[in-house]
Amino acid sequence: MFTYLITIFLLCASSSIMIVAWYGHLKFVNSPLWIVILISWGIAFFEYLLQVPANRIGHKVMSAAQLRIIAEMFTLCAFFFFSTFYLKEKFTLNYFLSFLCIFAAVYFAFFGPFKN
Repeated sequence: MFTYLITIFLLCASSSIMIVAWYGHLKFVNSPLWIVILISWGIAFFEYLLQVPANRIGHKVMSAAQLRIIAEMFTLCAFFFFSTFYLKEKFTLNYFLSFLCIFAAVYFAFFGPFKN
């Protein structure tokens, strides 16, 4: 159980950091692109410090596909908060329905009707 929990925590934290690396610069449109890239890489370094151990630890009890699907779910959750509250973008019904599809993917990856 600890392996699942630490993996989930690390994936959630890494996804949150990566959202900042990928999209944080959108509020700084006047900054030179090369500076934005360097800052994004610097932020991404800390994401890798969490993502790589999460995958290494989690792969003991989950498949690589399950790890990726969980990471996508956390990335979308982090993106929802980031885009809504930091970038002040509108969250539409279409986005909500799209997110539900990702959550369904997580369900099917772990509890789906077809067993290997």
